[in-house]
Amino acid sequence: MAPLLLQLAVLGAALAAAVLLLISIVAFMTATKMPPLHQHEEEKFFLNAKGQKETLPSIWDKPTKQLSVVVPSYNEEKRLPVMMDEALGYLEKRQNRDPTFTYEVIVVDDGSRDQTSKGVFSSRGEKILMADADGATKFPDVEKLEKGLNDLQPWPDQMAIACGSRAHLEKESIAQRSYFRTLLMYGFHFLVWFLCVKGIRDTQCGFKLLTREAASRTFSSLHIEQWAFDVELLYIAQFFKIPIAEIAVNWTEIEGSKLVPFWSWLQMGKDLLFIRLRYMTGAWKLEQTRKMN
Repeated sequence: MAPLLLQLAVLGAALAAAVLLLISIVAFMTATKMPPLHQHEEEKFFLNAKGQKETLPSIWDKPTKQLSVVVPSYNEEKRLPVMMDEALGYLEKRQNRDPTFTYEVIVVDDGSRDQTSKGVFSSRGEKILMADADGATKFPDVEKLEKGLNDLQPWPDQMAIACGSRAHLEKESIAQRSYFRTLLMYGFHFLVWFLCVKGIRDTQCGFKLLTREAASRTFSSLHIEQWAFDVELLYIAQFFKIPIAEIAVNWTEIEGSKLVPFWSWLQMGKDLLFIRLRYMTGAWKLEQTRKMN
C-alpha cells in the first residue's frame, strides 16, 4: 500500500509540474509588450479655463499643481455626477480655506489601463489621487492618505504611495455576503498574497494617492488592462521598494458595480497568475521610465 501511495504522490507531483510548465509557456507566449502610449493630435491639447488652447502637460514636467485627481470613468453617467459634486465641493472649500492650495480633476472617459495611464501622464500635481467614479470612498478621506504619505518620509527618490483600505470593514462585509462570495474573497486575497503583493490587505480599493515620482515609475510599467491592474501597480511598487502605507477609509457600497462576482474573480485569478509568471519568465520586464510618443 505504501509504495502505491508513494507512486501516486510522485505522479501527482509530476503532473502538477507539467501543468505549471505548460501554463508558464502559455503565459510567456501570450504576453503582450507594452505599446507606446500614443496620443492622437487632438489629445495633445486642452482648453483652459479661459477657453484657450494649451499643450497637454506631461508627468515628466515640473508640477504646477499640488494635487491631481484622476477619475477613470466608463459608462458612469449615473454615479459620476454624485462623486464629482462631493469631490469638487471638498476641493473648493479647501481652496477657500487655503488659497495656496491648487488642484485639477482629470476625468478619463475610458476606464482602460491605456486611457487611465494617459490621464496620469498628463497630470500636473505634486501628488496624484486615483479615485473611482462610483464615489464609494468619502472624498475628504484624501487628507488621511496625505497624512499616510507624510508619515512615510523620508521618501526614497521622492516616491511613496498611500492606499485607501476597506480591510477594517471585512467582518461587517462578511456578515452581509453569501458564503460563496466570502469564499471567493478569501481565495482572491490568498492569491494576491501568494503570487504578487505582500503586506497589503486591500489592494482593490479605488482610492490611492501617489507622489508624482511614484506615479511615473509605476504607471510606466503597467500591462494589465482590467480589474487586477491595482495588484500589478503594487507589485511594481514593491519591486522598486517604493514605501506603501495602507490607510483605513470610509467606504460605502454603491449600486451599479460592473464586477460580476464569479467571472470577474476568475478573470482576476488568471491575471494574478499571469502577472507572476510573466515577470518570472522575463516576458515582462520592468523599466525605469517610459514616455509617450
